[in-house]
Amino acid sequence: MIGQGVLKPSYTQRPGFFAGILGMMAALAGTLLVMGFVATKEDIELRAREDLQRSLAEVLPAGGYDNDPSADFVDLPRGDQPPLRIYQARLGEQPVALAFEQAEPGYSGDIRLVMGVSMSGDIIGVRVLSHTETPGLGDKIELAKDDWVLGFNGLSLTKLAEARWAVKKDGGEFDQFSGATITPRAVVKGVKRGLLLQREALGAAQLEALQIQSSTERMEDKP
Repeated sequence: MIGQGVLKPSYTQRPGFFAGILGMMAALAGTLLVMGFVATKEDIELRAREDLQRSLAEVLPAGGYDNDPSADFVDLPRGDQPPLRIYQARLGEQPVALAFEQAEPGYSGDIRLVMGVSMSGDIIGVRVLSHTETPGLGDKIELAKDDWVLGFNGLSLTKLAEARWAVKKDGGEFDQFSGATITPRAVVKGVKRGLLLQREALGAAQLEALQIQSSTERMEDKP
């Protein structure tokens, strides 16, 4: 009748009707997400590979190797800890340096480092990959903000006694930042742990095993 409005179909008043619409919307959203992931997966992997190559290039000897360290690596078992991925820089078939990541708790979260070490144990370079330290204070560990991190270059456990691997406030060799001692303290600790790792866990026998393993893998990959 006129004035009583348009009657809606009875099925639109049922709870199942709205549940069905929501289900279809969720399925459509899920499909679009999957399609987006598939479409961008290769680009994401390529960007990650380029970021890794760039980070390794900053801590390995420039012009001192002729392989791609990001593709020349081994995973070293560490008991109940996650394996340590070790990237190897080679000149010809001869290993010249190793690079690996370290993580150390800072003031407001983990500080992720990548460090390159020569086969004799000297630090080639250290870079901060990520952190959540206080802007303007703790972020001086970034090379873009300060050259403090370059102070590790050329050092080793033989050139600097273990007791000196600390900030000056703790009786060590390295400067701390005004108002942010915890951050540089964590980085120094992480770098020292990296050197101890190379000396203790990557002894001569294990380094030789790594070299043989990588050489064998490359031979198997050849047609």
